[in-house]
Amino acid sequence: MTTGLLVRLDARAGKEREVEQFLKSALPLVEEELGTRSWFAVRFGKGEYGIFDTFLDDAALEDHLQGPVNMALERSNDLFDSQPRVQKVEVLADKLPVNPMPPDTKGLLLTFKAKAGHETEVEQFLREAKPRVMEEPNTTAWFAIRTEEGEYGIFDVFPDNGARFVHLVGRVPRELARHSMAMLGSLPELHLVNVHAEKLGV
Repeated sequence: MTTGLLVRLDARAGKEREVEQFLKSALPLVEEELGTRSWFAVRFGKGEYGIFDTFLDDAALEDHLQGPVNMALERSNDLFDSQPRVQKVEVLADKLPVNPMPPDTKGLLLTFKAKAGHETEVEQFLREAKPRVMEEPNTTAWFAIRTEEGEYGIFDVFPDNGARFVHLVGRVPRELARHSMAMLGSLPELHLVNVHAEKLGV
């Protein structure tokens, strides 16, 4: 898994419930896309929604962009205040479940910039974080990413608030905080999200 998308969506006032229904209705379509390895529909906050998905390769990503979910999104302009903000991402490391898991309800998106000249160190840190995350049984899925704008980040999902809290006080965030002065060029931006629908590569 090497590529993905991070999409941000702003619901029109009063259309939040319809947006949530639209996102949930997209799941059966995504489940038919063999090259879409994982897909998450989330809510960032009041009126702000998003999609994070990953693909087996660039060809699968292009197939998704030409597929029914994206076409339905383009036809749903009346639900949104603005055009979707789409970022292509490179997946540097990932954890996906090997067995079916309880549905996830919570997630987080952490984004930050690397200090100039320290990009390689940041990427190495993110790749080396995977074994630590693999030891967290209630972190269902985890992705270390680099966006096409050159930012870095982590997206992960959990069955409940308790599992998310355990992750937030765990080794990876602590190590990131310890190295932040040396490696990071910006304060990390943390978004706690609610998961409304998901496809996992199980």
